[in-house]
Amino acid sequence: MPLYRDFSDDKAQLLVWKYDEQEVLDMDTLLEKENYNKVKEYHPKKIKEVLMVRKMLKQIMPNHKILYRDNGEPFLEPQDFNISISHSFPLAAIGISKCKIGIDLELKKEKIKLIRHKFILHENDFIDNNREVDYLTSIWSVKEALYKIHHSKYWSLKKHYDIQSFRTTEDFTVKARVYDHNFEDYFQVKVRKIDDYYFSVVLE
Repeated sequence: MPLYRDFSDDKAQLLVWKYDEQEVLDMDTLLEKENYNKVKEYHPKKIKEVLMVRKMLKQIMPNHKILYRDNGEPFLEPQDFNISISHSFPLAAIGISKCKIGIDLELKKEKIKLIRHKFILHENDFIDNNREVDYLTSIWSVKEALYKIHHSKYWSLKKHYDIQSFRTTEDFTVKARVYDHNFEDYFQVKVRKIDDYYFSVVLE
């Protein structure tokens, strides 16, 4: 069974699925008809990611389906729970909660150093450059999870998402601020290291 990790608690169902070449991912069975035309042109690997998420949903909420708003944000139908999804092949993750939820799954890659300047600002003060890829990947994951519950097309991960100092371990919590000239909000983001991935979860 390719269910890889279950981090569910009393606030959210949090599942991570790992692709198995032997498993059957049937688009006709798993994919909502509303999304068929959109998904059928995806790269085969991305189609697998989409179907892995659906397979997880069918195991825990078989009477629900995932649809998308005009801005691409996923939502559940019926709309009695909130959902967030993330995938980075061969892993895919789903988060479901009565609270608004944001999750993000990021694979460590050296090339993230090339875009450091695009999403790092205050965090330069505490990043350990001996473990630069770990810090950058976890910060990117945290900011992406925050973006999923608190976003605007005018905001940037560099200028409007501020992460407080932390140390990367296998399981840690990050304090964060989302803000602009008129508003600010504070969050605690749970981060877990799964092999070479960082998995961030935030609830509003």
